[in-house]
Amino acid sequence: MTLKSFNPVPWSKSTTIYEVNVRQYTVEGTFEAFSKHLPRLKDMGVGTLWFMPITPISVQGRLGSLGSYYACSDYTAINPEFGTIDDFRELVAYAHSLGMKVIIDWVANHTGQDHIWTQTNPGFYKKNAEGAMYDSNGWNDVIDLNYYDGLMRKAMIDAMRFWVLECDIDGFRCDMAHLVPLDFWRRARMELSDVKDLFWLAETEDIHYLEVFDACYAWTWMHETEKLGKGQLSVSQLRNVLHNYQVSFPSNTTQLFFTSNHDENSWNGTEYEKYGPFAKPLAVISTLWNGIPLIYSGQEQPNHKRLKFFDKDRIEWGGQPALHEFYKTLFQLHRDHPALAFGNEVQWIPTNADEYVMAFVRRFEGREVLALINLSPNHSFVQLKEGYVSGVYANVFTHEKVDVIPFQSFELRAYESLILVK
Repeated sequence: MTLKSFNPVPWSKSTTIYEVNVRQYTVEGTFEAFSKHLPRLKDMGVGTLWFMPITPISVQGRLGSLGSYYACSDYTAINPEFGTIDDFRELVAYAHSLGMKVIIDWVANHTGQDHIWTQTNPGFYKKNAEGAMYDSNGWNDVIDLNYYDGLMRKAMIDAMRFWVLECDIDGFRCDMAHLVPLDFWRRARMELSDVKDLFWLAETEDIHYLEVFDACYAWTWMHETEKLGKGQLSVSQLRNVLHNYQVSFPSNTTQLFFTSNHDENSWNGTEYEKYGPFAKPLAVISTLWNGIPLIYSGQEQPNHKRLKFFDKDRIEWGGQPALHEFYKTLFQLHRDHPALAFGNEVQWIPTNADEYVMAFVRRFEGREVLALINLSPNHSFVQLKEGYVSGVYANVFTHEKVDVIPFQSFELRAYESLILVK
């Protein structure tokens, strides 16, 4: 296995990520309007804001009335829907003042059909036998870039550097990273590290890319959890998926765990469509496992509708989000408890109910997080095997003290999670 060439920035080891869909977040759909939500997100324990692409959208080939964020027309400009570059600078500075980090979505595989490079540098693009620019992935509103062109690679890195220098961003979420040559990402990270130590998140599960990237998507986990919700996968099989991440991926890298994101919500359904009552216990596992947890705009409401991708379709906020305290408890625990920093491994705990309960503990220097998650509609008493955990813990949801003794039994309602810490 290739050794990782770069070390993750320290803050990323205990961060939580919140994906921001600026267009749908408020009536105005602007940076300024979104900024009013920052204190609430800070209180909820969000550590990092990931902004979907903030660049302007191509008109040629545009889908829907507003188009896809992922069909860029200029890598160094702001989508006028959202405001100005000064508005974004102010938003980043405000987030930093609250102790949050900001990463932006970077679409390096393709551009929109009327990107400025199509006029200034047409050699930057792949061309078919007829000499026409094209897309090779079935996306009708974009065209592929040509990574055999060294000048294009330099221009791409220069564009990424622009956002670090001009707006002081803290990293990149790299769209479909595996469609771009790995050696490009290596060069980009090497050059940009001279400007600032950044966090690099890849939308891929190609293990080779973790030579460069700090984190990748847990796609296998996400797809297998869908099967669990449909009764097509056992808890034991799901446990094996998580175990494989532990043993198969390079150390000092991690996965991004989630139950929703922009693609899943719009095209495959909300977490309630996909998981039903499993949504909350899966959110618990996504937060407590060895990785980085992500939630998408509106999950804390909770949002029960698919947001349109190419048109205005505002999230329907209604006062304090109903799941604010739920995510606050999870995210603050992930941020503050040293055992949950990525790199601290997980130990499974056998129980009398392994066919429907996940039980595990994470440890660091005498500190522990013990989790029991009921992934079934059954109300039951769960007994832990002796010799794995003992002592006085606190329930993170109720703050009650719990003395864990040999052969301890815990009562779990359907789909209930019990999280104990010491």
